[in-house]
Amino acid sequence: MTPLTPARARQVFLLLTLTRWFPVGLIVTVTTLLPLERGLSVTQALTALALTGFTVFVLELPTSGLADALGRKPLLVAAGVLQVAAAVLFLTAQSFWAFALAAAVTGMFRALDSGPLEAWFVDTVHATEPGADVDRPLAAHSTVLGVSIAAGALVSGGLVWWHPFDAWSALALPYAVYAGLSAVHLVAVTVLVREVPRVQAPVADGAGAAGPGAPPTVPPSSSGRRHVGSRALESARRTPGVIRDGLRLARDNRVLRWLLLVEVFWSTGMVVYETFQPIRLSELLGGTAAGAAVAGPAAAAGWAVFAGGAALSGLATPRIGVARTAILARVLNGLGAVWMGLALGPVGLVAAYLVTYGLHGANGPAYQALLHREAESRNRSTVLSMASMLSFAAFSLAAPVLGWTAGVLSTPMAMVIGGAFSTLGAVCFLPALRRERALARDAAAAAPAAVV
Repeated sequence: MTPLTPARARQVFLLLTLTRWFPVGLIVTVTTLLPLERGLSVTQALTALALTGFTVFVLELPTSGLADALGRKPLLVAAGVLQVAAAVLFLTAQSFWAFALAAAVTGMFRALDSGPLEAWFVDTVHATEPGADVDRPLAAHSTVLGVSIAAGALVSGGLVWWHPFDAWSALALPYAVYAGLSAVHLVAVTVLVREVPRVQAPVADGAGAAGPGAPPTVPPSSSGRRHVGSRALESARRTPGVIRDGLRLARDNRVLRWLLLVEVFWSTGMVVYETFQPIRLSELLGGTAAGAAVAGPAAAAGWAVFAGGAALSGLATPRIGVARTAILARVLNGLGAVWMGLALGPVGLVAAYLVTYGLHGANGPAYQALLHREAESRNRSTVLSMASMLSFAAFSLAAPVLGWTAGVLSTPMAMVIGGAFSTLGAVCFLPALRRERALARDAAAAAPAAVV
C-alpha cells in the first residue's frame, strides 16, 4: 500500500481534526453541569471526572508504545469505538459510579487518541519528503482545532437554548449529538487513514525496534501474508521495548528532555486560564450562575482566538524560527495569565483571557514541531505521549497547590503566581534554540558545496 501524498495527507489530517474536535466543543460547557443536574454534589462530580486524567496518565505510555509498534490506524479506530461508548455512558449515567465509569472510558479513549493521528501525518509526509519540517501544517491543525471547538461551543449553547424535547434535560441534547458525531468520526478514520504496514526488523538489544532512522518496512512477499491477529500479538510484544526506547531517548537526548520539562510550566499556566477563569468571573459578577453565563461565550471566543494564535505561529516560524516563536509565545502566555490575575473587572478579565488563550494557541504548533525534530517514526507516538503524560501530571499537581494558595492568600494572587511561574518555561527552549542555530549553520555551510 503506497502512502498518501503530503498534500492529500494534510487534507485528511485537517478533516479528521475537524470531525474529532467539533463534537468536543458541544460538551465543553456541559460536562461538569450534567452530573450536577442529575444529583451529584460538586465534590462527587469533580472526583468522578478526575478519573479521566488518572486513566490517561496510567495508559499514556503503554498505548503510545503500542501505536509505535503496531501502527497508528488500529489505535485510532479503537479510540473511536471507545469515544462513542464513553459518550453513550455519560449520556445515560445517573449515579456517581456511572459517571465515574464514563470518565474512565473517556480516559481510555483519550489515551489511545493521544498522538497517533499527528504521528501518522508526520510519518506519511516523511515517507516522500524525509526530514521535512511540519510546523506550518501543525499550525493549520491547531487553527482547525480551535475553530472546531469554538463552533461546537456556540452550537451547544444554541442546542441548550432550543431544548426541543421536554422529556430530556436541556443539557442532554448536546451530549446526544456528540455521540452521533463521534460515530461519524469513527467512520471517517476507518475510511480515510491509509497506513503502510509497520513491521520492523529486530535489534540486538531486544528493544524490538529498527535502528535509528530506519523506516518501517513491508513484510516481504516470500514470507506470505500473516494473520492480522499474529501480527498484532507480535506488535504487542514489541510495545515494552518501544516504551523503553522512548524513555532512553528522553534520558539521552538533552534537547528532548528540556522540551518535555516545558510541560510543567505550561500546564501551571493552564490552571490559571482554564480553571481559575470561571472562578474569578463568579467572584467579580457576584455568583456562579452569572459567572457561568459569561464563561460559556468567553470559552467559545477563547477557542476562536486560539485558532488565530495558531495561524500567527505558522506565519512567525518561517521568519524568526521555530524555537524563537515558542520562547516568545511561552513568555507572553505566562504574562497574560498574570494580567488575568491583576484584572479588576469582568471586562478586563475576559480581555486578558482572550489574549492569553490566543498565545496558548500560538505556542502549540512551534512546540510540537520541536518535539518532532527529536523523534523518529519508531518512537514518535511515544514522544508525544510522554509530553502529554507530563502535562496531565503537572496540571493535576498544580491545580490543588494553586487552589490552596487561593484559600490562603486570594484567587488573584494565586493566578499571578501561576502565570509568573509559567513564564519560566521559556528557559527550557534554550537547548532547542541552540540546536536550531546549529542546524542553520550546517545548512548554510552545505549550500556552497551543493552549488559546486
